[in-house]
Amino acid sequence: MQTTELLGRVRRLEIRSRHLVQDLFAGQSESVFKGRGIEFEEVRPYVPGDEVRTIDWNVTARLGAPYVKRFVEERELTVILVVDVSRSMRFGTAGAEKRELAAELTAVLGFAAMRNNDRVGLVLAGERVEHFVPPARGRSHLLRMLRDVLGVVPRAGGTRLGEAARFVLRTSRRRGLVFWISDFEDLLVPRDWNVLARRHDLTALMLRDPRDEALPAVGWVELEDLESGRRSLVNTGSRRVREAYLDDSRERRRAAERTLSRARCPVIEILTDRSYLPVLMRYFSARRSRRVRA
Repeated sequence: MQTTELLGRVRRLEIRSRHLVQDLFAGQSESVFKGRGIEFEEVRPYVPGDEVRTIDWNVTARLGAPYVKRFVEERELTVILVVDVSRSMRFGTAGAEKRELAAELTAVLGFAAMRNNDRVGLVLAGERVEHFVPPARGRSHLLRMLRDVLGVVPRAGGTRLGEAARFVLRTSRRRGLVFWISDFEDLLVPRDWNVLARRHDLTALMLRDPRDEALPAVGWVELEDLESGRRSLVNTGSRRVREAYLDDSRERRRAAERTLSRARCPVIEILTDRSYLPVLMRYFSARRSRRVRA
């Protein structure tokens, strides 16, 4: 992609996303990213006047004297956007390609975080971690991230999301908010996601195209596996073939959803042929409600 074309796409993405963020958080003065607003700092000896509910009973039993957990106010939050840039994300038959939709979601979530003065980082993942932008603030930083999402070319064709999960754990020691944007066309290893979801506030945005599951009955067609490059002739006029395609696709999706659900990671399904704004609004509304109750 030429530099002028890339910069033009980034600029259009910025304009559209700023308007969407205004719609998404219209009338909301508080951040929906902040969680409880406090974070654990240390365990210290109990002193008269401390809140009994803060006693750490495990440490107290081990040391034979009362200890309490000390928390500090969370003054800033780090938001990590993990974007799948594997070749399967180049698929698109209705609306935008998954990769283009991922870039727009990156922009919306990035501007939402910038609106709250949070730091934002980026991990581009495929068969390996293709690119990493350390968390920072500011418009120019975010525009650089959008340019990277749109412009990076993966060095390998496959998808190994566990590599990126372990990378996030290594590079982000402090608890943060991780948005994982992918079609999750990979066999997820439960341990990677269990550990990641315990360390961070993890949310999965699962991108789906209508043709991921439904083949049209149009006779013999040549299909290409975008990641392996293999091509094969398929008789889409065969009901048995279409049903097998549907069953295989649904089972892969359900397997990914089961792994993420067991890790207590919310899964937001984003469809390429529908607006994602109502879906995000429902998610953030529910998140805000949980924060108020906490």
